[in-house]
Amino acid sequence: MAFKSGFISILGRPNVGKSTLFNRLLGDKIAIVAEKPQTTRNRILGIKNVEGGQLIFLDTPGIHPGRSELNQRMVRTAIASGRDTEVILFLIEATAPRVERDREMIEPLRGSSGIPFLVINKIDLVKRKSLLPIMDQYQTLHSFKEILPVSAVTGEGVEILLDEILKVLPESPPYYPEDMVTDQTERFWVSEIIREKVIRQSYQEIPYSTAITIEEFKEHSEKNLLVIKGTIHVERDSQKKILIGKGGQKLRKIGETARKEVEALLGTRVFLELWVSVEKNWTQDPRALSRLGYPSTLIHSP
Repeated sequence: MAFKSGFISILGRPNVGKSTLFNRLLGDKIAIVAEKPQTTRNRILGIKNVEGGQLIFLDTPGIHPGRSELNQRMVRTAIASGRDTEVILFLIEATAPRVERDREMIEPLRGSSGIPFLVINKIDLVKRKSLLPIMDQYQTLHSFKEILPVSAVTGEGVEILLDEILKVLPESPPYYPEDMVTDQTERFWVSEIIREKVIRQSYQEIPYSTAITIEEFKEHSEKNLLVIKGTIHVERDSQKKILIGKGGQKLRKIGETARKEVEALLGTRVFLELWVSVEKNWTQDPRALSRLGYPSTLIHSP
């Protein structure tokens, strides 16, 4: 049999379960996951090797009508990630389908060459008879190659989804080595882990006003120790005080939980030092956004 490979974008509104599905498809935690919407900010690539093929998934930011420069860059990243891929997975949730909002999501990608699939997530939370009206509604919205119900949490329907994707991928040699699972660096994953812990330990606007940079990432092989120094950037002094907490308690909690996950990920002892810095209105400042890792344009192909 000929080998197949290609890129698959996962697109959808915030909080429909894109990152959870992305991790489930790959069989590992690659993207951070949180209950709060707009957790994913960058395009994240994950590689799934199967018999006869290589599936390269792109987890993308949620498509939403955000006003800040950060939100607009996130949406541009998502749309750009869907334009040149072989397959586009439009993800909606069975619990709260919103046809008109999803029409706005699909419209910018009508000219894409990617084969469109509609994936209905969270089917573990609804009765099966409720899926047919959803399918009927969305069939009038776009000409989907397949409409597939799944549960990213339980895994139901995911193997069928993988099989259907592989069927439509073009014949091609693999793009990446077999032992590679992502194109992101270890520094990026460490920053994402820290950001996930900030999200889980904070509330209201703080998760959306936070960016992470890694200033030092130094390995001491003789001690089996990795020294990491990172900065949590926020927009206001009040946010800094909340993240640090009384006597530094909250910042220590964030650092402790992040350190444990980084040690498990990298298989080495880690010394993690975190600071909180105020960068006023960075989510609106194009230069600050680029400096903090949110470029205005993005190219995903190798």
